Amino acid sequence: MLSHEVKILTENLNLFYGDKQALFDINIALEKNKVTALIGPSGCGKSSFLRCINRMNDTIKDCKITGRLYIDKRDIYNKSLDVVQLRTKVGMVFQKPNPFPKSIYENIAYAPKIHGLVKNKKSLDKIVENSLIKAGLFDEIKENLYSSALDLSGGQQQRLCIARTIAIDPEIILMDEPCSALDPIATAKIEKLIDELSQNYTIIIVTHSMQQAARISQNTAFFHLGRIIEYGSTNDIFTNPQSIQTQNYITGRFG
Repeated sequence: MLSHEVKILTENLNLFYGDKQALFDINIALEKNKVTALIGPSGCGKSSFLRCINRMNDTIKDCKITGRLYIDKRDIYNKSLDVVQLRTKVGMVFQKPNPFPKSIYENIAYAPKIHGLVKNKKSLDKIVENSLIKAGLFDEIKENLYSSALDLSGGQQQRLCIARTIAIDPEIILMDEPCSALDPIATAKIEKLIDELSQNYTIIIVTHSMQQAARISQNTAFFHLGRIIEYGSTNDIFTNPQSIQTQNYITGRFG
């Protein structure tokens, strides 16, 4: 039973890529300022669902969506909705770190500048510094703000991408396997960061790692073949799953 305020709600959400249906009747309520993990075997619809939340599927030819997806009770597929505004509210961090081939400073400053969020250099400096502090990166790179972001390690690049995402102060952060390209030490830093960020942001994370889902999320949804098989508190999903399919997946019998 959900005890907190709902941030994202779907009603009978279906997703088609041409003739192929990728998501079937997704009904889920995602809680505000919680970490929700999406787990399930490859190709089961987790990333497709994630991309529905910021309408990234709009960029795919022949993609069609039916049903409803609400953020703060507003249907984001309503024709009157401004998609640019939506994407300032819903940030995304990808599987592989993808910093711009610019300085660390410019990576963070870019979005606040194009969205008109800053009045002067001083306020931009503050946003850059605060974003890097929130991403746990500032102390490591404060002497090298104008060095190329491509010189950072993989784990630092991923934290830079998280800093870049939070620079425009979104409310929701989507993460598509943000640690899959990282070593265990960098992964631990990102997981600690996710925990800290969830105080202020609603975080939805796709992960292949059951251990990671158990460590960092409060709620978990298990996807299989484009459907949500089970959704509930992470503790319940991992210790007392209601579905035999969920049990088989988390015990490693398939997937």
